[in-house]
Amino acid sequence: MASLMEMKEIFRSADAVCFDVDSTVIREEGIDELAKFCGVGDAVAEMTRRAMGGTVTFKAALTARLGLIRPSYEQVQKLISDNPPQLTPGIRELVSRLHQRGVQVFLVSGGFQSIVEHVALQLNIPTANVFANRLKFYFNGEYAGFDETQPTAESGGKGKVIAHLKEQFHFKKVVMIGDGATDMEACPPGDCFIGFGGNVIRKQVKEKAKWYITHFDELLKELEER
Repeated sequence: MASLMEMKEIFRSADAVCFDVDSTVIREEGIDELAKFCGVGDAVAEMTRRAMGGTVTFKAALTARLGLIRPSYEQVQKLISDNPPQLTPGIRELVSRLHQRGVQVFLVSGGFQSIVEHVALQLNIPTANVFANRLKFYFNGEYAGFDETQPTAESGGKGKVIAHLKEQFHFKKVVMIGDGATDMEACPPGDCFIGFGGNVIRKQVKEKAKWYITHFDELLKELEER
């Protein structure tokens, strides 16, 4: 296992950095915000807590939560326009600095494509660099489930995305940054996991992550030191 010093060197020389989105790049959990918007906030928030703690499989939790919310296409679009996701302080500067260094930045999320793409646009991240879950709708706009073939729809999916990126782009060093158990599990194949507790602290992640930060300024400083 890499030491903290070795992990910092991996981060400084990474080809690609993958960010989780909910409670990492943005301050809130997208699915919880959607649930609140659709009037089932409390029940879904409890399911999210269990999923992030790693006590149920991600896919089972996602299926159950969406089964409660049943969001329409119109509700999803209205959520984005009325309550746009709030970027976490420091993320804009960090992504910009990584881009300046020629590092590829990806958003790898168990959240929803339409919301994550909105976030990507604000950070100048190409939508091709977004890996997230796709909601399905009937022609009348009613909820029709989600695309279960997406790797991000199941536990271990973020690791599959990183493995795919390494194979496709021949990246040597890929860093994963996130707040939850599904992010930590992505390393390996990721080369370094950085736990993020700036919005919410997950006890299991804080205890197990060798490198744990609470503000993105800490990573900006690492990049300035080289």
